[in-house]
Amino acid sequence: MQGPSETPYDGGVFQLAFSVPEQYPLQPPQVRFLTKIFHPNVHFKTGEICLDILKNAWSPAWTLQSVCRAIIALMAHPEADSPLNCDSGNLLRSGDIRGYQSMARMYTRLAAMPKKG
Repeated sequence: MQGPSETPYDGGVFQLAFSVPEQYPLQPPQVRFLTKIFHPNVHFKTGEICLDILKNAWSPAWTLQSVCRAIIALMAHPEADSPLNCDSGNLLRSGDIRGYQSMARMYTRLAAMPKKG
């Protein structure tokens, strides 16, 4: 998945793991980041994503494509009030947007950008 433009993830390529249950589409897929990402709604070690449609707001009308779109939207608009990554969430909640963006850009460069050379 490409990092959304005009975000600290711009230029990054993020791998995700999808686990689709037999009961899909009645039950949501499990999705997690395989690429390390500094984001308040993604657990830094496990890649678990805190996104309502992957939990209690799931609807069989959602497709895997719409799940990807929702993840891209979450990358562009983090929800600091329900953090899985407290460091990232605390930066945003304290108003340190610059610090959050700097850390997110650094991890994007380290983990999600192709190595040159």
